Amino acid sequence: MTSVVLTIGGSDSGGGAGIQADIKTFSVLGLHGTSALTAITAQNTLGVQQVFGLGSDVVRAQLQSITDDFPVAAAKTGMLYSAEIVAVVADHLRDKDILLVVDPVIEAEAGGRLLRPEATSALKDLLLPLAHVVTPNIFEAEALSGIAVGDKESAILAAKEILDAGAGAVIVKGGHLDCTDLLATRDMSLFLPGRRVAGENHGVGCTYSAALTAFLASGCSLPQAARRAKRFVEYALLGSMRVGRGVGPVGQAAHLRAEAKRYRAQCNVPDAPDYLL
Repeated sequence: MTSVVLTIGGSDSGGGAGIQADIKTFSVLGLHGTSALTAITAQNTLGVQQVFGLGSDVVRAQLQSITDDFPVAAAKTGMLYSAEIVAVVADHLRDKDILLVVDPVIEAEAGGRLLRPEATSALKDLLLPLAHVVTPNIFEAEALSGIAVGDKESAILAAKEILDAGAGAVIVKGGHLDCTDLLATRDMSLFLPGRRVAGENHGVGCTYSAALTAFLASGCSLPQAARRAKRFVEYALLGSMRVGRGVGPVGQAAHLRAEAKRYRAQCNVPDAPDYLL
């Protein structure tokens, strides 16, 4: 049976981040992705122009519909927007046997705040204790821990603060430093080196947490899932697309584009034989 995963987050009208990035990642990795929308953003490669938060009752209804029918193996949260939505998500998932990845999205990579200031404390108090793993970038780790992160030692201190809030594990993503991630639990700290891919891209964090969720749902251990998600993102960065006038999206399906080009090329061949398709 195909594994089912759930993303809870905002819609990016530009298609680069949010649930759009999550669903693309889930599909490429062979899982069925479901989604519960928390907000609709008017967004493109230049930034976030407007944010329209959905009512908490709308979020609750989506979650109920999904878990009433689908055997969700793992879920991830992204943009939760308000304290009310954080509370609804935590209340719904608290008694579910669903592995939870919390991506504490605060601001869009292309610019614009995506989490109301008062919702940060709700995220820490209500959702982190339910998380199998939390995946902050440097700036999000600082916001959740109150510790400035500038090197590996301070990243460990910040991770410990987040663990003390109840999270099962923390992955502090090091893309804003030297591309080395920190995976920390109460028992160990593991550094995961990576390579920097030149250029700015949109949707990197969403793609990483979605890939991590997919690999965990597929049975990988947390260290395995973290390494594979990191490699997946590096490959997606190499396949980034140049669309729009600003920061373009990563290419989750980069390896499929060559195949797609082959089919498009056949449109220019009159009466292409079926064996070419």
